[in-house]
Amino acid sequence: MSHDFYFYEPARGHGLPHDPFNAIVGPRPIGWISSRAADGIANLAPYSFFNAFNYTPPIVGFSSVGYKDSVRNIEQTGEFCWNLATRALAEQMNASCAAVPPEVDEFALAGLTPAASRMVAVPRVAESPVSFECKLTQLIQLQGADGHKVPTWLVLGEVVGVHVEKSLFKDGIYDTAAARPILRGGGPADYFEIVPEMLFRMRRPG
Repeated sequence: MSHDFYFYEPARGHGLPHDPFNAIVGPRPIGWISSRAADGIANLAPYSFFNAFNYTPPIVGFSSVGYKDSVRNIEQTGEFCWNLATRALAEQMNASCAAVPPEVDEFALAGLTPAASRMVAVPRVAESPVSFECKLTQLIQLQGADGHKVPTWLVLGEVVGVHVEKSLFKDGIYDTAAARPILRGGGPADYFEIVPEMLFRMRRPG
C-alpha cells in the first residue's frame, strides 16, 4: 500500500469531487426511524448517521443534520422506533427520504404498513423483519471544537421493545446476513448489502 497521503483540513474544504468523510466512516447502518407527531401524523425517515451505543440498557442513536420532523416529533412525544432496512425494502426506504411537508405520511408515500408497537405509541414498519421500540433518553445539539453549536441533533433512545422475525434465528442466534440488511456507503448514491459470503470469524484473545 502506498504511503503517499492526501491531507486536507475539513474546515478549509476537501478539494475533491465528493466529501470522502462519509465513505471512510462506513458502510454505516441505516437509521430508518419512525415517529409520530403530537397531532398523530406518522413520520418515517432514514438517517445515515446511526448506531448502537450501549448494552445495558440497550441504547441506539441517530443524528439529524437539521431540526427535521423526526427530531421534532421525538422531542414532543419522547418515543420512536428503529426499523431494519433490508435489500427487499431498499426502494421503499429510499422513497421515505423524500422531502415532503410534515403532514405527509411517509408510510403511505412509500407503500408501507404501519404496525402497532407494544411499548410505545409510535408505529413500526410491518414489512421490516426487525424493529426496536425506543424511548428518548437524550437530545443533544452538537457543537464544534470551538464550542459553537451546529444545526445537527443527536437523538439517543433506550430500546424498550424488540421485534425479530423468527426465521432470522438459527439455533437461537440471530443471523445477521439472513436479513440482508443494507448499509449506507459514500458518494451520493452508494449502498452495500450484507450477504453470507462476507462472513469471517475471530475470537477475542484470552
